[in-house]
Order: sequence, then structure tokens, then C-alpha cells
Amino acid sequence: MSVGGSVQWSTRFGFLMASIGFAVGLGNIWRFPYVTGENGGGAFVAVYVACVVGIALPILMAELLLGRRGRLNPFGAMAAVATAEGASRRWGWVGGLNLLAAFLIEGLYCVVAGWVLHYLYQAVSVGFAGVDGAVAVVHFEALLADAPSLAFWTFLSLGLTTWIIHAGVRKGIERAVNVLMPLLFGLLLLLAAHNLLVGGFVETLHYLFAPDLSKVSGPMLLAAVGQAFFSIGIAMAGMMAFAAYLPKETSIGRSALAIVCMDTLVALLAGLVIFPVVFNFGLDPAAGEGLIFETLPVAFAQMAGGRLVGILFFLLLAVAAITSMVGLQEPVTAWLTQSRGHSRRTAALLSGVAVGALSLIANLAHNHWADARLFGVGLVQALDDLPNEIMLPLGGLLIAVFVGWFVKPATAEQELALTSPAWFRAWHGLLRYLAPAAVLLILAVGIFG
Repeated sequence: MSVGGSVQWSTRFGFLMASIGFAVGLGNIWRFPYVTGENGGGAFVAVYVACVVGIALPILMAELLLGRRGRLNPFGAMAAVATAEGASRRWGWVGGLNLLAAFLIEGLYCVVAGWVLHYLYQAVSVGFAGVDGAVAVVHFEALLADAPSLAFWTFLSLGLTTWIIHAGVRKGIERAVNVLMPLLFGLLLLLAAHNLLVGGFVETLHYLFAPDLSKVSGPMLLAAVGQAFFSIGIAMAGMMAFAAYLPKETSIGRSALAIVCMDTLVALLAGLVIFPVVFNFGLDPAAGEGLIFETLPVAFAQMAGGRLVGILFFLLLAVAAITSMVGLQEPVTAWLTQSRGHSRRTAALLSGVAVGALSLIANLAHNHWADARLFGVGLVQALDDLPNEIMLPLGGLLIAVFVGWFVKPATAEQELALTSPAWFRAWHGLLRYLAPAAVLLILAVGIFG
């Protein structure tokens, strides 16, 4: 059974670059280091890797299966597969939940991408010479307080994303990621190699890979599974949307494994890029979301060749941000095209405008609405926590339940075409039992513990 459009990736490499580009973003290079710092270093890394292997990988395979089987946007794909399998079309609302999560996440994500573009501009135009801790904090706080400037950089990031989306799957997304992703990997390896020579590397290895399990807690478990889902893109609509363009002969299992391995590798490499600088210059690894923007410019100001390193670093971040935003905006664009009958050009513009409107709330939450509260917490935290720590795990749980229990095993086995029945049984068992139980437990402990 297959429905929907005939547009496909021209090569498996293009699909992998787009999917890895969606997974490898600010979640790896901006969010992973500061969440690791806030949650005890190595203990968080150990729990995070366990969540990736035992929970995220099986659900990612299920999500790719649904996208390719349905050949539509996530809402339409899940509804179509449910109908074909004799289940209720209301399962399509799980795809709708994924679309909503993607929309909410991009509304905050594009603001952070705007920060990145601002700092890239600063690195290129004036550099970071003379920047100390106090100056860096003042500069970052001034950026957040300047709503018009923040909106300009946010809309620039959205404009670049919408331009790529507007050009289509092959001429836009695939062509862009085939250039941007090798550039990202090259920059990351160059910066990691640089840090190997300048100090702080031994402290980083101990910090990341010597876990203190006494630091494991309910909120940390929730943060780990939320980070795993956020980083890889689980239940965020992008993977399902990209899989809708995946040729039948492409292996879902090998593709999912490549995506997860590269994503985890980049997250760990990001730690090896950022934490040596933090430790070498006596900075705070638990500095929160300002880790990159308040602490690293201080290091760039002090190191030899700091201006060039700063340019390369923020260029790396900019590439990661744009490729991930493409994955967040494409499913919304596909939904507008397929469900509302808009042309791709119109749908891309509408999705960009809608995200831009939402981004204004995230923008104002950093300045004029800084004291506003939602669900008892600050507006920025609520905008981050609701999709990342509630909607993504819930969406992943429902995908696992649907594919594990409502999609016929024969259908799933045919679509996955794994190399042996034993691998299929292992995946199906993880998807049916371990992944849902683990997500439910982590949600319960994190919310009520």
C-alpha cells in the first residue's frame, strides 16, 4: 500500500544528508552541551546514549516506516496507514501532534538561530577581541533585550529556510544539504582537532565519559529522553515527512542506524569542541542556554587565532541551525500543500509567516514579556518544555504503540526488509514493550517525581 505524491530523493545520500541535517542541529551543538552541563556531565551522557539506543532508534525506524508507507505529510500518512491496516483514521491525529510539536519547536528554534546569525556577523565584522565575562554577558543580554534586532535576525534565519523549502525537495532541500552537511562535518572535526592541541581535553573526557550515577534523578531522566528525541528528531514530523520521499529500495534499518550514529557522534564531538574551551579558560559548564553565547566569546577573545576559530564555530552553528529548521518547516509545508491544496511556493511562504508570528512570542518572552508565566513557569521555559519534554515523548510513545500493536507485523516486516527475522523480532519487541514502558515511566517520574 502506498499513497501520495511521486516526488522522491534522487539518491540515498541526499536523504541521509537531509535526515542527518535535520537531526544534527542546535540540539547537538547548542542544547546538548548545556543540558549535559546542567545534569551532571557523564551521568547524563550515559543515560542519554541508553535512551538513544533503546528508545529513540526503534521509534525512529517506526517513524520512517510510517512516512514511506503513507507517502504523505505526517497527519495524512498516519491516517492512510491506519485505514490500510484496519485501524481508526483518528490515529492521524498523532501525526497532527507531531506537526504541532514541530511548529512550536521552530517558533523558539528560529529565535536561537537568529542569535547564531548575529554572533556570526559579529565574529566576521569585529571579532571578540577585548571581550571578558562581564562584557559577554552584557552583550548577550543587550541582544535579548533588543526586540527589533532580535526579530531581524530571527526573520533572516526563517527567510533562508523558507527559500530552501520553496525550491522543492530535489532542487532546494537535497541540493542545499549535499553542500551544507559535509561543510558542517568538516568544521566540527577541524575545531575538535584544534582543541586537542590547546588544552582542556583530558578534563573534558573525564567530564563526559566518567559518569557519577548518584546524579541520576527523575528530572534528569526526563531531560535525557527529551534530549534524545529533540536531537534525533523523534516525533517532530521531519523524519516522517522526509521518509515520504524515500525510494522503496532504500533500507530503513540501515538509514535509521546511520542517522542515530552520526547524530550521537556529532553530539559527543560538540562536547569535545565546547568543553575543552570551557575548562581551559575556567568557565562554567553549567551556564545554561547562554553557554555558547556568554562564555565561549570570552575564550575566543583570549586564544591565539580566536577570531578565525570564532568565525568557524558560529558558521558551524549557522549551518546546523538552518538544516534543522528545514526539517521542521518541510512537514508543515507538505501538510499545507496536500491538505489545503496550496502550491509549494504559497505553502512555503505561509508556513514561514506562521512560524514568524509564533517567533514574536518567543522573542518578546526574552524582553518585554520576561515576567510572564505559563503553567507556573517562565514563558521561555514553558515554550521549551511543553514540546520537548511532553509532546515529543508522548508523540514517540503513540508512534511506538501504533506501529507495535496496530500495524500488522507482516506489513512492518515487509516495509523494513531487515536482513534476518531475528533482527525484526528484536526491533518489534523493543517497539512493543521496552520503548513504550520506558517512555511512560520516564514521563511519570519526570512529571510527578
